[in-house]
Amino acid sequence: MKPYLLVDFGSTYTKITAVDLENNYIIGTSKATTTVDTNVLDGYDKAMNRLLRNHPDIKEDNISGFSACSSAAGGLKMAAIGLVEELTVEAAKRACLGAGAIVNMNFSHHMTKREVNKLKEADIDIILLAGGTDGGNKECIIHNAKKLKDAEIKVPIIIAGNKEAVDEIEELFEGTEIEYFVVDNVMPQLKKLYVKAAKEVIRKIFIDKIIEAKGIKKAEKKIGEIIMPTPEAVLLAAELLSKGYEDVEGFGELMVIDIGGATTDVHTIGEGFPKRTEVIMKGLQEPFAKRTVEGDLGMRYSANALLHLVSDYEFRKYFDEDDKCNHNIAKSLERRKEHVDFIPQTKDEEEFDKAIAKICCDVSISRHVGHVEVVSTPLGSMYYQTGKDLSDIKYVIGTGGVLINNSDAKNILRSVNKKSNKKLELRPNNPAILIDRSYIMSAMGLLSQKYPKNALQIMKQYLL
Repeated sequence: MKPYLLVDFGSTYTKITAVDLENNYIIGTSKATTTVDTNVLDGYDKAMNRLLRNHPDIKEDNISGFSACSSAAGGLKMAAIGLVEELTVEAAKRACLGAGAIVNMNFSHHMTKREVNKLKEADIDIILLAGGTDGGNKECIIHNAKKLKDAEIKVPIIIAGNKEAVDEIEELFEGTEIEYFVVDNVMPQLKKLYVKAAKEVIRKIFIDKIIEAKGIKKAEKKIGEIIMPTPEAVLLAAELLSKGYEDVEGFGELMVIDIGGATTDVHTIGEGFPKRTEVIMKGLQEPFAKRTVEGDLGMRYSANALLHLVSDYEFRKYFDEDDKCNHNIAKSLERRKEHVDFIPQTKDEEEFDKAIAKICCDVSISRHVGHVEVVSTPLGSMYYQTGKDLSDIKYVIGTGGVLINNSDAKNILRSVNKKSNKKLELRPNNPAILIDRSYIMSAMGLLSQKYPKNALQIMKQYLL
């Protein structure tokens, strides 16, 4: 046996998954606290030692290979700049999210001096500068490029807007210390999305520069190249599981929900076209593989943000009928924010965590799915769909600590289902629910880059 190791340098934990590629099974997993603030190899070594101790059949000198991803030090943080918020800004955001980034800031129209200063002071890794369709408005993206130049922005800038503005922007940036990359327009035609080129450059910058700046590059001497951000690995795993590979069938349209300590990520694979003939699509084209990130929905770091999303009365409605909320909600949420390593010790604390998870699940789905708008006209009612119709999604896969460790994870994930009080949201009707108990989605996304068939077969075995 020659195990292949998959490593995820996460924000909280460094996780290692060992797989047997000959027999398509997981030999074992281990984790240790990520030590990016000191030396990232300290946490990796602890996780590796635990793996070797718990699985004596794994020998360091017999490992066949490594692949690694990272979301350590807060992950990949980006800013998206465009012309119209609903169009080129949204296209830029989708390029960032699809590449595994968190979009911390976005700006539309002509940037002001105050906005540029705010951007300059922010903790941002990459800026995606978009604006205008090809042949459309080019004045706005040039204006914003001048603002960025005058501010002497230090982070890499990806230019992904109107191609007719590129020459002038390059002339602006030449001779300065600004590092810039030119890629195809993320919205070359009105409402048409093209993010592949931008995503490839985002990954390249991540590999070449970001992981070095965050101290993670030290690990490459031991395990080889860090090839992508962790969320991108999860999205790739979801797409593989949906489509299948060669003679191994996939699951069809599916959704992955990752409820973490700081964010809730939702990934969906599917076209999402209207299911009814009388419904007309509206807004920007949706990507086949879509990811959204909700920075105010998390179990720990962002727990107290829930106070601004739901009232105490609404919060209590997320408890099961048999369970009563005896907590001071504000204090319980603040406690979790202040003690991010908090682990429930009683049934009451577990039920409170379950209610948080249900809110994260419910609210993140409301923001991710499409919705129908009914407009009255002299000819009768017209129906317009914005976003994806996910009513026919076949599977919902849950991952993240609270779902993996909670015995009632299926109950939490049923929060995605269509609701009588949210009839215009195009939520799943009644999908089958799977749990990523072995926490393998990011690992299988990594494995899919070299061994897609193995990754697919392992997922089909281990998603329960």
